[in-house]
Amino acid sequence: YRRKLKASAEELGLRDITVNDLLNYAVTRTLLRFPAVNSHFLGDKSLLFDRVHLAVAVDTPRGLMVPVVRNASLMSLRQLTAEAARLRQACLDSTVTPDELNGGTFTVSNMGTLGIEGFTPVLNPPQVAILGAGSLQLKPVQEEGEVVFRRFMSLSLTANHQILDGAPAAVFLRELVRALESFELLLAG
Repeated sequence: YRRKLKASAEELGLRDITVNDLLNYAVTRTLLRFPAVNSHFLGDKSLLFDRVHLAVAVDTPRGLMVPVVRNASLMSLRQLTAEAARLRQACLDSTVTPDELNGGTFTVSNMGTLGIEGFTPVLNPPQVAILGAGSLQLKPVQEEGEVVFRRFMSLSLTANHQILDGAPAAVFLRELVRALESFELLLAG
């Protein structure tokens, strides 16, 4: 799907959408079906959210910053891409506000741009889970008796097991993978 976007007409404004943007969009849509993953653990209770306020990790010269795309689950792919880019630039320019760095319900950390194939992200309390994404790698797979190379991205989910059991977390991750594999269907939904 990313190749289609890169080959689209320039006036559509879709050529700059990245794999990370596609991942962020898929995460926001999948989280809506898994409110326990899109929640905060407050010690004696959990707070479930009906909207996704997506925190996106940004590496800056001053260290890691995690701005929040508010109401990301209500945005189109293009809107989500634009807002994440704006916040990323604000972090790099040191113009991000404290309010833009608070209130995330779920975080995505992508080390793939640094060439890291896989890693375990550290949870950002009170959030219940964080997704780590690695770089795209070509891997051999057998299809109809032939060996072909397909692109794979490793995903890892760190979850607070005080509130979120491993099985529901794994089901969320499985459904996220399915959403990414059928991205055009995700856009239709």
